[in-house]
Amino acid sequence: MRLCAGEWVEIRSKEEILGTLDKNGRMEGLPFMPQMFQYCGQRFKIYKRAHKTCDFVYTGSSRWLLNGIHLDLRCDGVAYGGCQHACLLYWKEAWLKRVDEERNSVLEPLILINTSVCTEADVSAGTHTLNELNEVIYTCQGTEIPHFTKPLPWWDIRQYIEDYTSGNASISRLLKGFAYGLFQTIENSGMKLGRPLRWLYDLFEPLWGPYPRRPGKIPQGQPTPFYSLDLQVGELVRVKSYNEILATLNKDGKNRGLQFDAELVPYCGKIFRVKDRVTTFIDEKTRKLVTLKNPSIILEGVYCQSRHSKCRMICPRSILSWWREIWLERVAETTDSVATSVSDKPTINENV
Repeated sequence: MRLCAGEWVEIRSKEEILGTLDKNGRMEGLPFMPQMFQYCGQRFKIYKRAHKTCDFVYTGSSRWLLNGIHLDLRCDGVAYGGCQHACLLYWKEAWLKRVDEERNSVLEPLILINTSVCTEADVSAGTHTLNELNEVIYTCQGTEIPHFTKPLPWWDIRQYIEDYTSGNASISRLLKGFAYGLFQTIENSGMKLGRPLRWLYDLFEPLWGPYPRRPGKIPQGQPTPFYSLDLQVGELVRVKSYNEILATLNKDGKNRGLQFDAELVPYCGKIFRVKDRVTTFIDEKTRKLVTLKNPSIILEGVYCQSRHSKCRMICPRSILSWWREIWLERVAETTDSVATSVSDKPTINENV
């Protein structure tokens, strides 16, 4: 169908979708997860075309995905031990029907249904199993990315053409990405131009923000600080300045094991609401449920935009960013602060 960002679609019926799945509840290796059934028959606007994605099971690089779509729908974790990753769900085009907005009608014909292959019980059964140590391990879309995608070299220009033609990214967004990629290539070339290049980068800070890959200020081997605000869902917080956050990081850019990624830098100094306190998540490598010693914070509308990510530029996966409370400060609930939070918060379809 070649669906694009911004188009309206209707999710097919449960029976139609089951007819596309194998006995393991998958289509072309992509699991259909139990919580996705609740959206059958409903209409949504496409968030991004998921022609590519990122793999954090093995390589951390980009992967091709055939006929993939992201709607603005995230996993609720209910079928996965309460995992709080809240990943964007992957949808196959075969599970969707294009909607004619003017006529308010569905354009795609019904698909053939094979009721003898997969049942709803099969889909639920595929979410978890026991390993050789009798431990519960989970299978979700995130853990299976290497199996329903193919390797995508960063230099394959077809991905960037589709980034634009699909509506995922604007020309200016692409050009800024190429400029940053060129900068990183030169800096890492061994030509000893790092310091002057970073000075030049910061000279244009109003255009694209500060250089986002600076080392922390705490010497390696020394403990990083901890501070608890006991933030609750719905509270307003301001992300501290980049320099303030660097003072809490070691030379590897970590605070108590959590990396302050370059993708977090554009949010510094802005105000957001607390979306969740993360205590439990599935490790995509081990498939096991992990409980955090120190909860992390997720903020409303704050996610990886793949502006500074090596080998996965403009990835549409939009993983929610995790924050230490020491990187945040509580903001009073006033008219001014709420107005600031709304104006500073990036929209879910940000392209620039």
